[in-house]
Amino acid sequence: MRGSEFAELKAFAAVVERSSFARAAEHLGVSPSALSQTIRQLEGRLGARLLNRTTRSVAPTASGELLHRRIAPLFRELDAAVAEASEATARVSGTLRINTLGIAARELIAPRLSRFHQAYPDVVLDIVVDDDLADIVDGRFDAGIRVGGRLERDMIAVRLTPDLDMAVVASPAYLARRGTPRTPADLSQHACINWRLQTDGRPYRWQFEKRGKRLEVAVEGPVVTNHADVGVAAAVNGLGIAYHFKRDGLAAHLAQGRLVQVLADWSVSRPGLFLYYPNRQHRPALLTAFIDCLQDKGLAEDVSGVSAREGRTGMKKPPAGG
Repeated sequence: MRGSEFAELKAFAAVVERSSFARAAEHLGVSPSALSQTIRQLEGRLGARLLNRTTRSVAPTASGELLHRRIAPLFRELDAAVAEASEATARVSGTLRINTLGIAARELIAPRLSRFHQAYPDVVLDIVVDDDLADIVDGRFDAGIRVGGRLERDMIAVRLTPDLDMAVVASPAYLARRGTPRTPADLSQHACINWRLQTDGRPYRWQFEKRGKRLEVAVEGPVVTNHADVGVAAAVNGLGIAYHFKRDGLAAHLAQGRLVQVLADWSVSRPGLFLYYPNRQHRPALLTAFIDCLQDKGLAEDVSGVSAREGRTGMKKPPAGG
């Protein structure tokens, strides 16, 4: 293949993937008129119309769709090979954008920030704490951290922690005033700290299991929040009963008697925390360095419970307390 033919195919793929001559031209560093001329040359050489153009949009024809389907994986492989060759000798640098639950920000990322910066001083970590399930592709994030669950999009996922135990908790003062629930059904008679996900606007239904019997309970109370710290603080201050991950600071409240666990015989575990990123052939060295840091790879000290198991999973709606 001549160099001009390769450039034509590369230009065609850029237009299809960006659905815009202007954006493709900016990506390729050429003018829109030059890019348009390149596409016309390719269509002339192949004797087929590859793109349908209007004043507002551009989309591949049937022939164009077929061509793009065949060449896109090849270009991804080439880009990955070049990136790997470059990363083998280059110093890790750049910006890494991470969308994460609050629990992961507090328990996994924050304690390792200094260590990561010392190892990779040329890396900027752009960390967005988001207890709702944001779309990391639409948000242009490199990766996200969520509780494992059902597959929503095809993602590569890396396990960061074991499964997470859930706990129903309340302050001693609240229980002295309102009594202690003995079954999940008793929660209908109590004030509960509700959790709302912005993705669908509905309160999260608390999940329970005992001897194979599973329940989901809708609760009501004086506080509705999408932030774990607010819900835990409300419970500590006696406003109601909360449902939360047993770790992430909750263990300290329990150990010091500020909160008491109830319905322990009905407690469930949720899949642990996973870092996930779009399913691509190549994982950038920058993201690999961050994952290694979260997993304490190559470090003398170890964080209890961190697993290096990697696999495929999906992220859907995390339970309350992110």
